[in-house]
Amino acid sequence: MLRTSDGVRIDAGHLPGPMGNTGELGIVLAHGFTGSWRSPATRRIAAVLARYGGVLAIDFRGHGRSSGLSTVGDLEVLDLDAAVRHARTAYRRVVTVGFSMGAAVALRHAALHGGVDAVVAVSGPARWYYRGTRPMRQVHWAIEHPAGRLAARLAKRTRIAVGRWDPIPLAPYEAVAMIAPTPLLIVHGDADTFFPLEHPNQLFEAAQHPKELWIERGYGHAESAATPDLIRRIGRWLGRACVWTEERRGAKRPGVTREDTG
Repeated sequence: MLRTSDGVRIDAGHLPGPMGNTGELGIVLAHGFTGSWRSPATRRIAAVLARYGGVLAIDFRGHGRSSGLSTVGDLEVLDLDAAVRHARTAYRRVVTVGFSMGAAVALRHAALHGGVDAVVAVSGPARWYYRGTRPMRQVHWAIEHPAGRLAARLAKRTRIAVGRWDPIPLAPYEAVAMIAPTPLLIVHGDADTFFPLEHPNQLFEAAQHPKELWIERGYGHAESAATPDLIRRIGRWLGRACVWTEERRGAKRPGVTREDTG
């Protein structure tokens, strides 16, 4: 159990990683809206990533066994910061991997708080209030209407704060421009039913070097659609990204890569 700077208790789980990684790479895993580190999909992802480093997975506020209420990507940066600071006590290098809402939080955290050696944003939105797909209209119904919030509480153990953001938090496409020189990987599927490809493209164009974009053919949305092969490639990228960070500290900077994968 972790505690945020504003006093919220955050439920977390830790996988120590492979032999020989002790104290080296720590991966902080951030789930999507209504998700949990205890869900089968997230646990499968954590198990694969644990081949590359120790994994610290959290439940955002208002989710699962964490206290507080979900602010759907705003104050959740404090939750992720508590996890990153905790990981720093055990690991020399710390990276964040976020899915959907967790991707937006990871981008905003890297921009506003820093303290990470690399960032991976999977299936994330570029901007707030997007309603261009049916799944996102359903998400907004769950957030904005009493019946929707009740359904989220009963079906997903997600408690959502009432009311609008005030002020509106920094949008993900604005945050990515502030992350450099920390390496950034944006991963998105061309079969994502929540956020079409305009979202990763907007993020990629707004980001500074070093950055990569992977457009995954046939990949849907977030944790439930992520294959072990995709997670393994992300794990290998994290290892390279940490080397890039160390080289950058030695005055060598990586460039920009755009990748379309099958």
